[in-house]
Amino acid sequence: MSLGARCAGVDVALAVECDPHAAMTYGANHPATAVFNNDIRKLTARRIRGVAKNGATTIVFGGPPCQGFSYSNVRTRSAQNPENWLFTEFVRVVRVWKPDWVVFENVRGVVNTAGGIFVDYVVEHLVKLGYATTHGVLNAMDFGVPQDRARFFLVGCRCGIAPKLPGRTRRRTPTVADAISDLPRLDNGASKSWMPYGDNSPSFYARRLRNGRHRSPNHLVTRNSRLVVRRYSHIPAGGNWEDIPGRLMRNYADRMRCHTGIYHRLRPDKPSVVIGNYRKNMLIHHTQDRGLSVREAARIQSFPDDYEFHGSIGFQQQQVGNAVPPLLAQAVFEAIVGSCVIG
Repeated sequence: MSLGARCAGVDVALAVECDPHAAMTYGANHPATAVFNNDIRKLTARRIRGVAKNGATTIVFGGPPCQGFSYSNVRTRSAQNPENWLFTEFVRVVRVWKPDWVVFENVRGVVNTAGGIFVDYVVEHLVKLGYATTHGVLNAMDFGVPQDRARFFLVGCRCGIAPKLPGRTRRRTPTVADAISDLPRLDNGASKSWMPYGDNSPSFYARRLRNGRHRSPNHLVTRNSRLVVRRYSHIPAGGNWEDIPGRLMRNYADRMRCHTGIYHRLRPDKPSVVIGNYRKNMLIHHTQDRGLSVREAARIQSFPDDYEFHGSIGFQQQQVGNAVPPLLAQAVFEAIVGSCVIG
């Protein structure tokens, strides 16, 4: 979200990130932004009010923890899960700081969870605070991201007129091949972070993310067992676990209960499926029998190649999978910037 905001011309003064590894990555890539590396419930009103406005138009934006709202979460996707109520802290920050604009982002499942009670809460409280709001679901691939990823956005402003969400861009949606084919060829378990690019010529999308560089970081791949790699070899582009011979799936108590996202090999000629927990789902490279590298997943999320992720490979994978695609966020903030002057 912050990267998209910066690309749209918005200065980010303060970020809140509880996870220490994500905070490390954030600080390294946004050195001009102060990072509160703690539970947002410990962010005091005094600290919030201390963020200078200097007469500029201001925005509070964020994506509260969303695992409890995900359609893949059938265990704690309800109003009874206390972690699902952390978004009230977002409303608290808005109440204290009183920005001109607010941007609330989450998984699309937040719309239907518990009958929509969470969205209704945010809208009701923002209206009481004087904001006119608009909300809806945007798909990242409609904004130049090579990924079929739908996210919920709520935008509010104090101008008295309900704002508009950005409309779909006219640009062609990049494919998986456009996104990652120019990156280096890697082995199962690759562990060297910084590497030069591969031999394939970069697409327009890849050149944009390279931005003149000759090498990039985070070329790390989970080391899978020989059995898992053998399974990969049986799966065609666009296929999944159903293409794996039964003799290679005997350790599954009931292989027919696997969901369609398990052992999915990406299609080179289409945008990617959602880059979520791609290690657990065994998401497979479109031509090589291995999982995706951190950099390949970051490319599919639309992160530029100079954005370096920190922490162990597991933490890096989590950071990439949890992120809002920067190009999608940029479109949202550009819509706001087009409606007013951001200082």
